[in-house]
Amino acid sequence: MIDRETVIKVAELAKLELTEEEVELFARQLTAILDFVNKMNEVDTEGVDPFVPEVEETPMREDEPGPTLAREEVEKNAPEFENGYFVVPRIFSTE
Repeated sequence: MIDRETVIKVAELAKLELTEEEVELFARQLTAILDFVNKMNEVDTEGVDPFVPEVEETPMREDEPGPTLAREEVEKNAPEFENGYFVVPRIFSTE
C-alpha cells in the first residue's frame, strides 16, 4: 500500500498542496492502480505476439496559421498580462 508519507512527498515534488482528505484518497487510489498493474503482470503472455500497428509514417498536415483571437480578447481572459505576456507564479528560484 502507498502510505501517506509517500503521497505527501510526491505532492511536494509536484508543488501540490493537498488536504488531509486528498492525501488519504490519493493513497487509496494509487494503491489500487499499483495493485491493478501487478495483476496485469501476472497474465501469461507466452506465445502472444506484441501488437505493433502497421503504419509506415505518421500522417502530417501542413502547418498553416489560422484565425486567432485579438490581443484584447486574450488579455481579458488572463488573470495577469504584462507587455504582451502572461504573468505566472515563479516556480524556480534564481539562487
